[in-house]
Amino acid sequence: MAITEEKQYTKGGAFLIEDYQPDDIFTPEDFTDEHKMISQTARDFVQNEIIPKTEDIENQNYDVIKGLLRKAGELGLLAIDIPEKYGGLGLDVQSSMLVAEEFGKSGSFAVTHGAHAGIGTLPIVYYGSEEQMDKYLPRIATAELISSYSLSEPQAGSDAQAARTTAKLSDDKKHYMLNGQKMWLSNAGFADLYITFAKINGEQFSAFIIEKGMEGVSIGEEEKKLGIKGSSTRPLLLDNAKIPVENQLGEIGRGFIIALNILNIGRFKLGAATIGASKEIMKYTVQYAGERKQFGQPIAHFGLIKHKLAEMGIRVFAGESILYRTAGLINNLLHGVDDESPEASKQRLKAIEEYAVECAIIKVYCSEILDYVVDEAMQTYGGYGYSEEYPVARAYRDSRINRIFEGTNEINRLLTPGMMLRRAMKGELGLTQAAMNVLNEILSGPSFEEEDTSLFGPERKAVKNAKKAALMVAGSAVQKFTDKIADEQEILGHLADILMDVYAMESILLRTDKIVAKEGEDKAQHPIDMTKVFINDAVHRIDWSAKQALAAFNEGDTLRTQLTALRRFTRYTPVNTTRLRRQIADRFSERGSYFVV
Repeated sequence: MAITEEKQYTKGGAFLIEDYQPDDIFTPEDFTDEHKMISQTARDFVQNEIIPKTEDIENQNYDVIKGLLRKAGELGLLAIDIPEKYGGLGLDVQSSMLVAEEFGKSGSFAVTHGAHAGIGTLPIVYYGSEEQMDKYLPRIATAELISSYSLSEPQAGSDAQAARTTAKLSDDKKHYMLNGQKMWLSNAGFADLYITFAKINGEQFSAFIIEKGMEGVSIGEEEKKLGIKGSSTRPLLLDNAKIPVENQLGEIGRGFIIALNILNIGRFKLGAATIGASKEIMKYTVQYAGERKQFGQPIAHFGLIKHKLAEMGIRVFAGESILYRTAGLINNLLHGVDDESPEASKQRLKAIEEYAVECAIIKVYCSEILDYVVDEAMQTYGGYGYSEEYPVARAYRDSRINRIFEGTNEINRLLTPGMMLRRAMKGELGLTQAAMNVLNEILSGPSFEEEDTSLFGPERKAVKNAKKAALMVAGSAVQKFTDKIADEQEILGHLADILMDVYAMESILLRTDKIVAKEGEDKAQHPIDMTKVFINDAVHRIDWSAKQALAAFNEGDTLRTQLTALRRFTRYTPVNTTRLRRQIADRFSERGSYFVV
């Protein structure tokens, strides 16, 4: 059974050019009882098993870390993405994200878990031969074998294709001889497997499954890191490493495709982990602000602290919304895939490739949400936040790596508009026609639409116009630079920021519409307020980014004309964000943690 041809699905990147209804997206309020059970299992494991052993983890007690992984394996928490026929659970994308989110509450162990159950497992799930999957996946699911992933090299970080590690087929054609050095292997100190990339004959970039103890394979010393100190990070050294030919993974010469797709998944899961971490540190901060008194009252009563608490929650709300919207998109495309089919892996990969744009957005947006949360948490705690006796210091240090992991945020900012423009040029995404429609609208003069006086009338118009602003900037830039647009990194960076805010604006608006329809306005006042504040602020961010981009390649009358057109799409009457943030913060303080409804 293949993916059902008749089933409609949303194309990756289409959020910019299509309109959606609330029922078109998946939200956290749609979790099934099974989802909630899986989430609770992971939450209990983190709180009861991992958090009490934080000091052992931070001191890199490998016995404890491996023991925790194996306990997680006993609960099925390492087997979510592994098909049932290979000892896994074969659950849906939402389940995988929920587990990643809960593990994100322990920075170091989240890295350990992600390196094993994510990027260290999925290359075999998606690209392994039947023999490789039979041999490794059941043992990975239980952590009998612990996995890792190695792509970066001393001279090749973001530019993976510049790798120098080589592989040469032995004379008897039974082994590949690998030579080179890989960097930044998470889990390296105790891993049994290393998913590794090398160039066969110095040219064909290919993937390999390397086992600990194979001839010529060794690992270097532990890196002394700023954060995630409890994760093991070491180099992999290959000196005429003798790797059986049957351990070559996927097609020869297709290693870059494997790396790219696995990074897409890694970005997606990293987004989930950072949202989990954001919720956890926000909980501590809200509770601390309610307990810490200055000038005779809790600091949670002060306006500027309320601003911080509210903004933390608003940003988490946005990140959570795009995360699970995307999970729903991927899961929808996976509908009808039969794990018993030989085509199952290819069909799953199609879903991951389709939403590479959304995965890049999630990686950047959610990692920067966490950075904001930990920074404002530190400020709220004041001097105590700087002390290792409190939870903020470690979270602050651990957060910083997420903007570098899985492709830097700069690389992902370039990828987001770059992938969309390439799809448009191939005729896979209707950006060109959509941009022309916006241009025609500008030339035809202002329209006099009847005002929408419904609950989210101004917000719906703002989202619609934000898409037009993005299309105007993108269309103008492509018209100016044509195929040289890839060299204009600053413009692409501004465009990426616009696209991310557009995706988040629409996601939270649709989510809140769905909540209101189910719960009614009174019970949904909290997400209503968060939605109004977020969209208010996002419109102004989009306006600023669009102006910077347009000014980078226009001047004089041309620039003034374009700015006049832009004002049509970013005109927005501000809401009273001060009042709304106070209300939002007070609700968080009453609950003592992040919540939506």
